[in-house]
Amino acid sequence: MGRPIPPSWSSSWPGPSSTLYRARRPPWWHRRRIARSLPGRRPPRRRGAGSGPSRLAWLRWLLVALLVLVLLVVAGGVGLYVRAGQELQHVDALGDYAGRPAAGRGTNWLLVGSDSRAELTPEQRKELHVGNNQVRNTDTIMVLHYGDHGPSLVSLPRDSYVPVPGYGSRKINEAYADGGPRLLTRTVEQATGLRIDRYAEVSFLGLVQVVDALPDGVRLCLEQPLRDERSGADFPAGCRRMNGTQALAYVRARYADPQGDLGRVKRQRRLIGALADGMTDSRVLLDPFRLRRVLDVSVAALRVDQQAGMAQLLDMGWAMKQISGGSGTATTVPVRQPGVMVAGAGSVLLWDENGASRLFRALRHDDPIPTSVAK
Repeated sequence: MGRPIPPSWSSSWPGPSSTLYRARRPPWWHRRRIARSLPGRRPPRRRGAGSGPSRLAWLRWLLVALLVLVLLVVAGGVGLYVRAGQELQHVDALGDYAGRPAAGRGTNWLLVGSDSRAELTPEQRKELHVGNNQVRNTDTIMVLHYGDHGPSLVSLPRDSYVPVPGYGSRKINEAYADGGPRLLTRTVEQATGLRIDRYAEVSFLGLVQVVDALPDGVRLCLEQPLRDERSGADFPAGCRRMNGTQALAYVRARYADPQGDLGRVKRQRRLIGALADGMTDSRVLLDPFRLRRVLDVSVAALRVDQQAGMAQLLDMGWAMKQISGGSGTATTVPVRQPGVMVAGAGSVLLWDENGASRLFRALRHDDPIPTSVAK
């Protein structure tokens, strides 16, 4: 049925069968106005509302789109997380033995930088200035502790003269050459009185690849020029971005450093801080492709103890990020006398027994490190 014709003009308007119907039909805008005034019709739309979806509808669609985006990112991140955990390389670094220190409060990591050249080609050895020495030593040895009082990072200089079980007193880095990660862990435990809970190791090549995977490498600063022909370092004073090869030269230089091994451990801590900053950069975290590359390279570069997984690595990374941001403590074990010549060992570093004891006792009880030994 057709719509009823309003009485105001029905008497004068011919019916649909009339030939004058189309000619005298009201204009479209008048018909729309009449239709809106009929009973049962919805109220007219407010002026300015427009013909598209309302602002509230647009807001809902925007929130839905953002939610979907977040879910995709989280799902991708979880996938990367699970896959990275499956590809972690494990090594037998921890073990029970008679006289092992009791577990203390908090968590202790032993962080090791291996100077193994086995995976390097002759061209890479030349480019990285690492020579052809096949002896496996460690250029970097650090203890990372975290608990209720913030994280602490303690460098153990490679020339530290300590007892190595089964080999007498030697430089601490030789423990790795004598018995691999397990003997090095035992040596550190007996020298410090700390039980090591976790172990992580990275090689020369692994360090270079991780730095190169970051956007623009790492940012490092020097108060004085650093030039060392043996490591390849040749940097003016000031801050600069470094790629992987440059970062390795920066961290290995010691012969041109007046502080020798003590100066090198300070640069090692700065590099670790720069790596923590680079890996948490928004350009990494918000770029799924770059994040995947950084995770892949980092996992390939690491070897961890048999019980360590991605959850433990995330805890360790967060602690390192806190230290680089100034929320933790970074120091070197107190040294009583550097550069002491010992027959068969060469130039060694002797620890300050009193200062070292106070430092490691604080870590064992998860207490703040005394300011007198935090240098």
